[in-house]
Amino acid sequence: MTSSLAAKTTQSADVDFIDFGVLDCTLDKGIAHRAAIGLLVLSTDQTMEHEFRQVVRGDGVAFYSTRVLNDVIITNETLRAMRDKIAPATELILPGLPLDVVGFGCTSASMALGEEVIFAEIRKARPGIACTTPITAAFAAFKSFGADRIGVLTPYSAEVNETVRAYLNSKGVNVAAFGTFDKIDDRDAARISPRSIAEGIKTLTKRAKLDAVFVSCTSLRLCEEVAGIEEEIGLPVTSSDHALAWHCMRLAGVNDVVPNAGMLFGRTL
Repeated sequence: MTSSLAAKTTQSADVDFIDFGVLDCTLDKGIAHRAAIGLLVLSTDQTMEHEFRQVVRGDGVAFYSTRVLNDVIITNETLRAMRDKIAPATELILPGLPLDVVGFGCTSASMALGEEVIFAEIRKARPGIACTTPITAAFAAFKSFGADRIGVLTPYSAEVNETVRAYLNSKGVNVAAFGTFDKIDDRDAARISPRSIAEGIKTLTKRAKLDAVFVSCTSLRLCEEVAGIEEEIGLPVTSSDHALAWHCMRLAGVNDVVPNAGMLFGRTL
């Protein structure tokens, strides 16, 4: 047989070597055949991809992340400094391949810069693409829940908290309760235990009449606890990562109900 596919056997001193040449293969639609989600994750973030793995688990849906350089110290100045890094980071996500949506992974920067500024930077690299941020996703979640009175839990300092409250107020959100863990270093925020977050949520709901609770910051862990917390307090709960994952999926046309992922993952836009 003279074909290039023919197996060739050569003899060596120790073993026989068989070269099978070029083998046949088929190309399928790939692991993101239903939706490809691009994520812009902060360079200091230890949590976001872990949280997405908890809830983005449907067949044919995949997320692809890159990192955006940021300062570990969270201030309004360091948050705004990320602006010029967004478009170059977006360019690194699957160049030449289609994405259905791009999510920007910083809640406080989305408010310090403004959502439309974030979207404009993303679309420099991906013109016309659907975009979202954690706060954009949170607004969509509040609307889906029909929630008016919102409790907000953050890890931020007083300076950043003031920006958060002002932004929410400017968008017509009725912030009925607010609590913080007061961590200025993003590396510390990522180590706040899910149990501490659950207790913080319960504190807000015990002291104020609320329709829903929002845990702000992509460094905070909620997804593995959310269903149990909701069952205990009887209210919908979401977070930056939790809402962002849901909103990315819904914007990409994926309306799957995800079991044990909280009330939000049973809802569409």
